[in-house]
Amino acid sequence: MEPVPTDDRVRCAWGDSAPEYVTYHDEEWGTPLHGDDALFERLCLEAFQSGLSWITILRKRPAFRAAFAGFRIDAVAAFTADDEARLMADAGIVRNRAKIAAAVRNARAAQEVPEGLSALLWSFAPAAPRPRPATMADVPATTAESTAMAKELKRRGFVFVGPTTAYALMQATGMVDDHVATCFRATRPGAQVGSAAGIRDHG
Repeated sequence: MEPVPTDDRVRCAWGDSAPEYVTYHDEEWGTPLHGDDALFERLCLEAFQSGLSWITILRKRPAFRAAFAGFRIDAVAAFTADDEARLMADAGIVRNRAKIAAAVRNARAAQEVPEGLSALLWSFAPAAPRPRPATMADVPATTAESTAMAKELKRRGFVFVGPTTAYALMQATGMVDDHVATCFRATRPGAQVGSAAGIRDHG
């Protein structure tokens, strides 16, 4: 395996544990992300991660993007039973029938969101600041906002998005900022309310 890069920057505890995590932590995690297709990709990947390590998803992300037509909502919504069979035969992705079906169903649900998926998801971003977490032990797995997001997504026909998955999505896309106080990416004095230990499986 490629060695983990070493430099003088202090990261969240999980951010140095693998080369893929270094890049993801430094360039993506906690960075505000907008756009319906971009948020749909993250929604799908968080659902596929459920029960697995996030490093598995990161390493398979290029294959996921190829298999799911770049996570373009309209393209995935048009997937047929033949496409789902193709995906089940694709060793490059996580071959879970329920999660594959959920991605297609969620694409169709996203098409029915009048304001657009990005606007809907960002409407749950907390406005009130809170003290930045000092360590990963200071961050919970769910918040009132992620619970509300999951409930609304379920009401609109989305599946495989519970409060924990919703919160991980909020962290990953910068709706909340859970970089710990000592992390070089902790550029603001306070993170927005909420937190789950970095990526959920990095306690």
